[in-house]
Amino acid sequence: MKYISTRGHAGQPANPEFCDILLGGLAPDGGLYLPESYPQVTRAELDAWRGLSYAELAFAILSKFITDIPQADLKAICDKTYTAGVYCHVREGDKASDITPVHWLEEGRLGLLELSNGPTLAFKDMAMQLLGNLFEYVLAKRGETINILGATSGDTGSAAEYAMRGKQGVRVFMLSPHGKMSAFQRAQMYSLQDENIFNIAVTGMFDDAQDIVKAVSNDHAFKAQHKIGAVNSINWARVAAQIVYYFKGYFAATKSNDEQVAFCVPSGNFGNICAGHIARMMGLPVAKLILATNENDVLDEFFRSGVYRPRKAAETHVTSSPSMDISKASNFERFVFDLVGRDPQKVAALWAEVDAGRAFDLSASPEFARIGEFGFVSGASSHADRLATIRKVFEQYGVMIDTHTADGVKVAWERAAEVPVGVPVLVLETALPVKFAETIVEALGREPERPADLEGIEKLPQRVEVMAPDVDAVKRFITARV
Repeated sequence: MKYISTRGHAGQPANPEFCDILLGGLAPDGGLYLPESYPQVTRAELDAWRGLSYAELAFAILSKFITDIPQADLKAICDKTYTAGVYCHVREGDKASDITPVHWLEEGRLGLLELSNGPTLAFKDMAMQLLGNLFEYVLAKRGETINILGATSGDTGSAAEYAMRGKQGVRVFMLSPHGKMSAFQRAQMYSLQDENIFNIAVTGMFDDAQDIVKAVSNDHAFKAQHKIGAVNSINWARVAAQIVYYFKGYFAATKSNDEQVAFCVPSGNFGNICAGHIARMMGLPVAKLILATNENDVLDEFFRSGVYRPRKAAETHVTSSPSMDISKASNFERFVFDLVGRDPQKVAALWAEVDAGRAFDLSASPEFARIGEFGFVSGASSHADRLATIRKVFEQYGVMIDTHTADGVKVAWERAAEVPVGVPVLVLETALPVKFAETIVEALGREPERPADLEGIEKLPQRVEVMAPDVDAVKRFITARV
């Protein structure tokens, strides 16, 4: 499998394979990597995959995207990653060995696809644990080291740090918005004392941190000299790993491959739902992809109007679903690449506007006229909506959900009429409620339960550097520690 850039220049080698792009983030032209074509899944394969374990399914799907790691080695990496021991926080009553069981709110109609059973209680663990093992494997094979630079609005950072802590040849420099994450999220990241983990709290919004990561990645000399790599969702391996649970969720929610499923996905950076889009393009029977945003509704605005209007940091709302407090969705470029017929020149022209701080408008274009072919519908949620949804789900079903998952459930209810009759809707669970305890208490008047292994985490000593959103200052910080 060869890879291309959404903007046309994939760099050297000219036709990179998976391991060539694994350790980086952006392509040299500032674009994002995608397979040169999406592998198609046959009905025979779907039938054969239905009974597989999560690790077996991951190997079957990832083998289509990763052709430069020996099959036996890739299988060993998948087997090591996807175990009940790693994903040990399954809801009571659900099978731990399923890794991502479906927890039905309404049997056969509305369910939660559990993705938050990993070490940091967020869906990011599903891909990040694999990424950590892939990084260690490839670095050892090549005799190299890497300095990972990332930005997080909440969950990516802790998932990356827990996946990379103690890994040979890896340092992690993680930027986060100072004071904008929940106390639990901050504690998960900042309490790590591992020598290869460095936390930087940027006095701004997530988009400021993400802009710094992009600026450093686009400084090719610095990137090469300091071996800078990426684990944000711009990293293709993250997206590839997330494709797996769409297939697993489909099999869990259906009895035959003649059926369809709709997925509702809380989305800020468009990485999670991008994986669903690719699963659908591969042939997974997905009726609808329902995108849910919070008050930062740049993606909802696009799917409703055809206008993509990234906001400035000052216009980005600080909300009670902070992992989606994003107004520049990095992975959206991958979808637009497909929307415009995989024309890299069109994408480069559109993102020249975005990179200059402007919007682009496809509303009158022939490309937007066929957007319905991709199965997307969208909606937005507010703080009041989140509180009401958390209460309703707890009162009606006895299930406690986090704030981002609540955004998903609210929009799933709202858009239900657009899903074909008889097609179940799976809301992708984003995190466990304990990560957003303050809002759970506001909604329900009670503290959420927390796993025993994470009791008292907020009281642990924390290690973090607070810095202005200054690219050169971050470069100096990295240079002094590598």
